[in-house]
Amino acid sequence: MLLGGHMMPMTRAAAKFVSLLLVLLAFSVACRRESTREPEEPVQWPEVPGYAAMPIPADNPMTRAKVELGRQLYYDARLSGDGSRSCYSCHLQEYGLTDGLPKAVGAYNVALPRRSPTLWNIGYHTEFYWDGRSGSLEAQAKAAWTGGNMGVSGRDGRPSTEDICRNLMAIPGYARQFRAVFPGVGCTADTVVQAIAAFERTIVIPADSPWIRFRQGDTSALSEEARRGWEIFSGKARCTNCHDGVLLTDLQYHNIGIGWDPRKKEMTDKGRFAVTGQERDIGAFKTPTLIDVARRTHFFHDGSVDSLEKAVDLMLAGGIPNPYLDTANLQPVKLTPQERSDLLAFLRALNVEYSIQPPALP
Repeated sequence: MLLGGHMMPMTRAAAKFVSLLLVLLAFSVACRRESTREPEEPVQWPEVPGYAAMPIPADNPMTRAKVELGRQLYYDARLSGDGSRSCYSCHLQEYGLTDGLPKAVGAYNVALPRRSPTLWNIGYHTEFYWDGRSGSLEAQAKAAWTGGNMGVSGRDGRPSTEDICRNLMAIPGYARQFRAVFPGVGCTADTVVQAIAAFERTIVIPADSPWIRFRQGDTSALSEEARRGWEIFSGKARCTNCHDGVLLTDLQYHNIGIGWDPRKKEMTDKGRFAVTGQERDIGAFKTPTLIDVARRTHFFHDGSVDSLEKAVDLMLAGGIPNPYLDTANLQPVKLTPQERSDLLAFLRALNVEYSIQPPALP
């Protein structure tokens, strides 16, 4: 302090008082800044209107940053063992989120035994793969990553998940995101599939799609022909026995005869039976959703039918006879040519737009 032009020493009490004033001033500034800060917008994830809330696992909560990281990983071919394909490679927009092949082909050009299923509304499922052998979306993603789909097995000279993570963490953009989304953990086999699963839970049929609008009472969302087809679908043809509700699947398993070998008198693929060991599940496969069905080029778990018309005719015929056929839900139905045309018009009206854009990759 100045007195007569000279600096006088400050008393201990005065020094304490000044320090207290500085603390109070800093606190006041911080409070003013906090009060003027815009509140964070609540996170809103896509959902199917009129359906139960999507189950989100407690150990993998959804965040914007995690979903964005997962979106990048989902589209990044550097996750595969040979760098040839990404998750998206098997779930292409133009084929209704399938790959357009009779059966999937994995990394290293490995032929896989079943067709790639669509991912529409996949976050509402509780069992995964055609036979339901995987109990979570995260477990399915890890199995696909380390199995034939992506080839990251760590065997026979192929990279392991640790190798892939090491490569990802060497990319500054990925390193920053993994450390932010999974602090103290970074990139591991678990965090990669958690991020991918979080993104996949956002792949939901848009609320403005014709099917959703029709379900909500907007009859103009479908053409007159498609509306007649809906009446056939839900009535005479009994399609809703299995393709039920807004998801157009009962998420159950049925034998419709696909894969029956009449010469050997056996199912070439025993389906759900391999999981449960129950005889009733021999040749039973999970009911696929019919969302975007007209964009698919092959049908059923083995891709053995190559047109929507043939697939419809097979189902109208009551499936392929075999000792395990689900006759409780599948019986032959005779439609007139007009009724069949209307039914196909309804199925074609189930197409939706995939609005997710591929991200810029680090």
